[in-house]
Amino acid sequence: MPSEKSRYVPAPPIPTYDEATAGDASSSRTPWASSSDPEHTDTRPDHETEAQSLLSHNRSGSRSLDPSRRAPGGYRPPQVETDDEGSEWSLEDDSDGDEASQVRREMQELEIEDPLNDDNSSTRSWTKRIGLSRFALPRWKWRWRLPRLTVRLPRQADSGTNANDDDADPSQASGTRTRWRFPTRLPTINLTTRDLVLIIGRLLALTIVVGTVWLLFVSDLFGSMSRRLNGQQFDPEAVRTFVYTNVYREQIGESLRHYTSFAHIAGTEGDYALAMDVHNSFLKYNFDNVAVDEYYTYLNYPKEDGRAIEVLSKDKKQVVWSADLEEIDTGVESAGHQTYSFHGHSKTGTIQGPLIYANYGSRKDFARLAEKGIDTKGAIALVRYHGTQPSLALKVKAAELAGFAGCIVYTDPADNGFSKGHPAPKGRTMPADGVQRGSVSLSNWVIGDPLTPFRPSKEDNPRISVDEAKALVNIPSLPIAWRDAKVLLQHIEGFGEACPKNWRGGVPNVRWWTGNSSSPIVRLQNEQDVTEKQTVWNIYGKIEGYEQAEKDIIIGNHRDSWAFGASEPNSGTAIMLEVARVFSDLVARGWRPLRSIVFMSWDAQTYNAIGSTEFVEKNLDDLQRDAYAYINLDAAISGRDFHAAGSPVFRKLVTRILERVFDPVANTTLSELWKERRADLEEPALVGSGAGSDNVNSDVTPFQYIAGTSSLDIRFGGEMHPAHSSYDNFAWMESIGDPEFVYHGLLGQVLGMLILELADRPILPFDMGYYAHSLGEHVKRLGLWSGEKIQRLKAGNKGGDDDEKKWKLDLEPIKAALSHVEAAVAQFEKWEPWWEAEVVAANGWEPAVLGVRRLEYNSRMADFETGLLDLEMGGGIPNRTQFRHVVYGPQLWNEYSVEQAHFPAIMDAIEAGDLELAQDMVLRAAKAVDRAAGLLVPAADEQA
Repeated sequence: MPSEKSRYVPAPPIPTYDEATAGDASSSRTPWASSSDPEHTDTRPDHETEAQSLLSHNRSGSRSLDPSRRAPGGYRPPQVETDDEGSEWSLEDDSDGDEASQVRREMQELEIEDPLNDDNSSTRSWTKRIGLSRFALPRWKWRWRLPRLTVRLPRQADSGTNANDDDADPSQASGTRTRWRFPTRLPTINLTTRDLVLIIGRLLALTIVVGTVWLLFVSDLFGSMSRRLNGQQFDPEAVRTFVYTNVYREQIGESLRHYTSFAHIAGTEGDYALAMDVHNSFLKYNFDNVAVDEYYTYLNYPKEDGRAIEVLSKDKKQVVWSADLEEIDTGVESAGHQTYSFHGHSKTGTIQGPLIYANYGSRKDFARLAEKGIDTKGAIALVRYHGTQPSLALKVKAAELAGFAGCIVYTDPADNGFSKGHPAPKGRTMPADGVQRGSVSLSNWVIGDPLTPFRPSKEDNPRISVDEAKALVNIPSLPIAWRDAKVLLQHIEGFGEACPKNWRGGVPNVRWWTGNSSSPIVRLQNEQDVTEKQTVWNIYGKIEGYEQAEKDIIIGNHRDSWAFGASEPNSGTAIMLEVARVFSDLVARGWRPLRSIVFMSWDAQTYNAIGSTEFVEKNLDDLQRDAYAYINLDAAISGRDFHAAGSPVFRKLVTRILERVFDPVANTTLSELWKERRADLEEPALVGSGAGSDNVNSDVTPFQYIAGTSSLDIRFGGEMHPAHSSYDNFAWMESIGDPEFVYHGLLGQVLGMLILELADRPILPFDMGYYAHSLGEHVKRLGLWSGEKIQRLKAGNKGGDDDEKKWKLDLEPIKAALSHVEAAVAQFEKWEPWWEAEVVAANGWEPAVLGVRRLEYNSRMADFETGLLDLEMGGGIPNRTQFRHVVYGPQLWNEYSVEQAHFPAIMDAIEAGDLELAQDMVLRAAKAVDRAAGLLVPAADEQA
């Protein structure tokens, strides 16, 4: 062991790399120091000098280097060699000198100045080649030289001057400097043609990638894909169950209570308030698009003291009797007052004349009066609702054409009153003071705003004059209760002819006479407020589909009402908004339909289906291209029997849905009840017949007959109700119409399922086979009816032309077109099973090409209905060219059963005795039917 007294001599410190390469002295005493100057002899203990030396150079940037503290001769700085020293990526040619010279040249590429060496121009350099062998780039044989990069590292003076060091020179304190030295010559690049092609190819590929990414973001593909993935993560059956179980009838009842708490005739404050309620509901549901669409239309309103029906004395100077006109106040409104009794779009004026009773006011009824020699010119007609002429407007028009100066219409108890059951408010029928209001617009002739036919009634659009409007009648009219009609009928007892049995109504204590020109004089006053540009409001709320956002499934219900409107229309309003809430809840959970769902609240329907018609006229081209289906709710709940009327394409769908909906009152499914009644999908002409007066003034009319959109109306009816009177209120609905709102909930379930099937099934559930079958039945009926009608026309042509050719109607063109439809449908319907098999074979995945074909398949189905429109120049029903559908359309006078009322243009021409025009209409209809068949299966596909 070493002696404790022996002196420990520490080992000399290892020099730093900078000291070794720059010749700097060690921070401690070095074995090669040879200074003989005593001033520079450090006499401090070894541990102090070592510690101090380690710190002093870092704090003083101004200390001069001692020439004596240089590295001894023969010292060589260490050299660094990278792993890729022999790589082909060497920046210099491999033939340039030995290893040392090669390293030196490479180190000169990146020079670092020693802050301790003032001779910056001769600083030593270091560099490290970066190997790029990990990148799969081509090995180009080229020579290049990087720009000379000079980096000045921080000096000791840069960090500040040591307060204990008097030698510090502030003039040399500076920050870090970065200096670029540009090469004296440009890089030399030797590229082959192959290299250039590769470079250009990669640049082009990069441009394509960047452009594609940009297009993806601009086209919102990622947003659409997100919606698509969100929609696909839901099991369809789970969605159906959710919709079925989340329609709350209690909520429907509360909504109906609010909607019926005040009157809301179109264009009034109550109507606007309800419009904003619907609008705010759509906003609350977070629909993708909510809009208010204003139109400016011709409307009339009753004056409080402007209406009167009075029986005058023989000298016409005194009033013998005056009708009450108004109903007893039901006291159910929370604001405003009950509406006055009047007719929408009626003629303003005051007239007087003898009173004549004319049964139901059909043309046949007025013809019978003429046959009996009863002079009707200047008289006032008294007719009853319903019967052989269901249209209120056509009753008044027929009276006008028969020479009457005015018309009074009442609801007879034999049609809707105590003869049919207990009257409201404790029963379903019209009470003695109940007044059925309505519109006398000629909806069968012109639908929509009477002053802007064929164009939307926007504020600045041109208008025709009131006298030119074909939709308006030219005599004043008023509705009354049978309570008042009883007195009028008693006053004409003994005048004219005794009425036949089928003319006698159910009014008690009346002997039924027709009256004549000698009947007591009646004064009819109808002074009213009329405006040609009254604002009305349609409200729209849309849920966008993720696959075909441009394709729409439209659900509509009119909002305005003649009175409180519990049954018509607000039962439908409450149901529609509840179903809208359910679908908004689905969307909030991430679900999206394949196609867009649009909820629409129409205004001014009661006058002449104005709101829906103006919308169709404004958006006609878009609807003909993109509207797949329209579902309507009008008098949604007035009974317990389910009814569906509309295009034949809905038959299979309706039947399937009724199998899922259970009626808790009858304790069975709606399908079983449907079969027990032997019910079926009803003709489009029966849409709206639940209201009891008019089956044309419906929001289905513009969609089905003008736009060619397959339309369906659904309701629970089959029983009497106090239609269009103040008794159709919430109290009646809650106690009599639908206690506990069971059928409101059931119709909501049916509606929800219909929307799901139409908007979210990959293939539209249209029954094209049944449409083809229906067309065949219609052609058969047309042949039978036309044959009988032509024979009667020929028999009545005594002494006229007996040429048989002029008394024949050739229906072969339609029959040939029908054969084309049947063949096309048979071929068309083969594709859906094939598509299903392909998807099943692919484990549920649909190839993109197959998806495109599926969308085209859906469009062809929807286009079939549109193809049945006569869109050629001069097309449509003659003199009623607003209606373009060649198969379905309103009758001219509503005098035939709906089973007979098909091909309306042909029927009108035959009725007028113009067989030449009828034959032309046959050719037009055949052309449209044939074109529709071609839309299903184009000629090229048929040949294939």
